[in-house]
Amino acid sequence: MPPSAKVYVIDDDPAMRDSLDFLHELANLEAGCVVTDVRMPGINGMELLRLLSSGPRKLPVIVMTGHGDVPLAVEAMKLGALDFLEKPFEDDRLIGMIETALAERESGSKSEAVSADMAARVASLTQRERQVMQGLVTGQSNKAIAREYDISPRTVEVYRANVMTKMQAGNLSELVRFAIRAGVVED
Repeated sequence: MPPSAKVYVIDDDPAMRDSLDFLHELANLEAGCVVTDVRMPGINGMELLRLLSSGPRKLPVIVMTGHGDVPLAVEAMKLGALDFLEKPFEDDRLIGMIETALAERESGSKSEAVSADMAARVASLTQRERQVMQGLVTGQSNKAIAREYDISPRTVEVYRANVMTKMQAGNLSELVRFAIRAGVVED
């Protein structure tokens, strides 16, 4: 992490900076990244993400929550969040995402090579694995996916494991992020 890099933490904890003060100061802030909670009084993390993505100043945003679900993660990713972390999470994971956000910010853009890699991973999936992945990233349960494709929930579990392995996703939020990057989920 560059020594001058800034990480702006937006949370409802009274010890943290107030999110409205952050927005008022946004134009004057140094380059960095934002780590925000979803549930906060006043402005919530998703509203903050919308404001940040529609404004002239683009800062990478990592969203965290203790009350997440797949549709919320998909919405955050579509709004431009770099990642969606569910509490509790490992400190190393947050630090890694902050380093990624700052590195991406320094390079100035998302890497086309990463997008091509994600597309290649999707291309390695069978048709059924793609169907299961689509169900997963839209928030469907294994049982709902099984009903939709007239297969057993256990079979969905096997396909789900294959999808996670082939996509190299460690968890569902990573899979959502990868699917969006590969263009499987529409922005």
